[in-house]
Amino acid sequence: MTLLGRSDLDVLPLALGGNVFGWTADRDASFEILDAFTAGGGNFIDTADGYSAWVPGNSGGESETLIGEWLASRKPSGLTIATKVSSHPEFQGLSAKNIRAAAEASLKRLGVDTIDLYYAHFDDAETPLEETVAAFGQLVADGLVRHTAVSNYSADRIRSWISIAQDAGIPLPVAVQPHYNLVHRNDVEESIIPVAEEFGMSLVPYYALASGFLTGKYRSTDAAGSSPRAGGAAKYATPQGLKIIDELERVAGAHGASIASVALAWLQAQPTVAAPIASASRVGQVADLLASTTLELTADDLQALDAVSEWSPARV
Repeated sequence: MTLLGRSDLDVLPLALGGNVFGWTADRDASFEILDAFTAGGGNFIDTADGYSAWVPGNSGGESETLIGEWLASRKPSGLTIATKVSSHPEFQGLSAKNIRAAAEASLKRLGVDTIDLYYAHFDDAETPLEETVAAFGQLVADGLVRHTAVSNYSADRIRSWISIAQDAGIPLPVAVQPHYNLVHRNDVEESIIPVAEEFGMSLVPYYALASGFLTGKYRSTDAAGSSPRAGGAAKYATPQGLKIIDELERVAGAHGASIASVALAWLQAQPTVAAPIASASRVGQVADLLASTTLELTADDLQALDAVSEWSPARV
């Protein structure tokens, strides 16, 4: 278990991504995945109010609704539920009015009294940052949110958020959610991790498995049209990307583990990373995700994976 930043949120070092709920995982599959994850010791679930508005026929909030129905059915204890604001079709942006309305809508869909971790999903250049920070602080003061966080923010904007919060006596964000994995490293390692280290924040990376590429399933760009998510994964099937898969496979073989488990374990070993986010569209995928939390890579394993991914052309 690990604490998120300077908070009291004690989580398994793996978050279950809820982006597939209501998309590639229907209600029954979502419930099975959530059951398997929590049965295996998982206690950190990540979603957003906009998931999965991109699916024809959906209006946004489907993931939160499914998670809420599961929570009501199972009544589990000790979970940390994270969600985000700014991408729901009805609640775009980060104005104070929008943040409040979106948080109340998320609380209703999830069926909870308090959101454990609430992210600003995407930066909003049209709204003064002072207004956004104050609105997040008010949610904490009013008990609707326990801790705040930011996602997809630049290092400079994170610093500005923190400066504003410090001056106003508002609780600081405890986590940062960036795009970070073995084929996408540069910006995070050069700018985001130093900020997280300076202010005691934890990283909760998304696309931890590069849309499934780092499971080893997609070894050709020809796979792009084989499933709704395959296009995002197959684009990494470059010569350099495949070298990373080969090295993951070698390390996995030495440990009797899956490629996905090794990719997540590498990420968990990086500075300030608390819990990578990984999703499963089928219950059979959950075991490999959970296995990463107990997989101990050697220093040589980590060095080899660092070396093969260091100059990946996908690192942008």
